[in-house]
Amino acid sequence: MQQVRIFKSIEAEIASLEKEVNAWIRESGARVISITGNIAPQSGSPKGTGMSQYVPSDILLIVLYDA
Repeated sequence: MQQVRIFKSIEAEIASLEKEVNAWIRESGARVISITGNIAPQSGSPKGTGMSQYVPSDILLIVLYDA
């Protein structure tokens, strides 16, 4: 049966997200069919700074797999 697993992180933690996804694949034994991703750039400044600064983008990965 096909199922979906969703992973969410931020751009600044992409290496950690990669490790999390790979560990889940190994530990679950899931047979991955596809992985789709999206990066959503953030705009504006962090709350309370009043200055424009770099804000990490949100990353979303959707893993379609057979259980």
